[in-house]
Amino acid sequence: MKNENSYLVSGLLNQQFLLPDLLDEIPVGIAILDVNGKIKIVNRTWQTITGAEPDSITGLKCMLGLRCDYCFKGCPIMSGKTDFDAIATDADIIDRSRIKIPIRLTISPLFSNDKKLSGFVETIQDIRQVAELSSSASKAYSLGGLVGTSPQMVKVFSMIPSIAGTDSSVLITGETGTGKDVLAEALHNASDRAGSPFIKVNCGALPETLLESELFGHVKGAFTGAHENRPGRIKLAHNGSFFLTEIGDLPLALQVKLLSFLDDKEIYPLGSSKGFKANVRIIVATHRDLKQMVLDKTFRADLLFRLNVVHLHLPPLRERGEDILLLKNHFLKEYCTKFNKKIRGFTKKSAKILLGYHFPGNVRELRNVVEYAVNFCDRDCIGAEHLPAYLTEQDILRPVIESAKVSSELPPQKEYSPAESWDHAEKRMIIEALIKNGGRKADAAKSLGWSRSTFWRKMNKHAING
Repeated sequence: MKNENSYLVSGLLNQQFLLPDLLDEIPVGIAILDVNGKIKIVNRTWQTITGAEPDSITGLKCMLGLRCDYCFKGCPIMSGKTDFDAIATDADIIDRSRIKIPIRLTISPLFSNDKKLSGFVETIQDIRQVAELSSSASKAYSLGGLVGTSPQMVKVFSMIPSIAGTDSSVLITGETGTGKDVLAEALHNASDRAGSPFIKVNCGALPETLLESELFGHVKGAFTGAHENRPGRIKLAHNGSFFLTEIGDLPLALQVKLLSFLDDKEIYPLGSSKGFKANVRIIVATHRDLKQMVLDKTFRADLLFRLNVVHLHLPPLRERGEDILLLKNHFLKEYCTKFNKKIRGFTKKSAKILLGYHFPGNVRELRNVVEYAVNFCDRDCIGAEHLPAYLTEQDILRPVIESAKVSSELPPQKEYSPAESWDHAEKRMIIEALIKNGGRKADAAKSLGWSRSTFWRKMNKHAING
């Protein structure tokens, strides 16, 4: 960058008899390059990291001396650029022992007092230890599709091995979008039942009449339209795990039948007097307050006691501290791979917007936001303009601080509906994909990483004609 430090180093560059001794005292690898990108001076730390002798590399192009993979990934010196802001990136080099070393690389142009280019300064740091710690941390603080380093998440991760070794019923609670379904499946995969079925039923997705048949099955002729025997989902989960999500939406009549199954592990299909012993582990999840529902007499207390043998709670994203940084980078890597894009991160402004937003839709909403941004980003960094429009609204960016003292004279803020906002963003994303692909739905679906059926369904959902 064109700052005083650049001019200072540029001035020292003209006093080469002083510069080597000075640079050798700095515990960071430093190389001074001329305007053509050829190595003029390297310090002792640079030699140590690369294993190169100064006499063998002085006068060579930086690419030949450093042997770094970033040389082929957009290095501005390699492409002949002379006026650019300082760049910092993680990269790999091959030292003289043919060992790959992860480094943190910075490159900056140097300018003389009359603002003419004098050369470039390049610094490298050996980050092998950091990379190893990062790798071990990612293993220690990830489970299935769950990622986190906050104390709440670490506590959940640490409980999984012991819980997975039992067949006790598990109740998972947490707000919508916190990852309850992912945790349930991770629990199944960590258990001895991992090779057997993991069957999921959403209690709020079906009417009571269909839900009973879905859970317990029916025999031919049990009701109008029952033309053949059908096994219930519980029977399909035999020897595996049965996951009931949104258990708070289970009708009272079916709560009684589920309680009966928990007592004797035997199911009776609709219209049959013959039972079937099902060996399943029950996992349930809800975003509702079941204790309050018991007080309101909309949920049975005895069923809650039977289900709440082991309780796991997933905290909302706003209470997980810097997990948001970890998750946004995790999702960025996932969608860059999926959409075959090369995006190296977020701009400071877009990162600030994400950190200042309270994410009422939690991890699911963050995943959707990153997917949207990756779809529309046409540069190497995601900027504010690539985020869904609702994130840049002033009310959304206002920090949510419970303890803040707000003056009573301030006008009331308008209410915000995250579902409506995301729907608006998703509709815009579909329309822009159609425009970009000349109205070709198959191509538009492919550009968004969706199947054609998913694309059609979302078009119908948003009443998009085409």
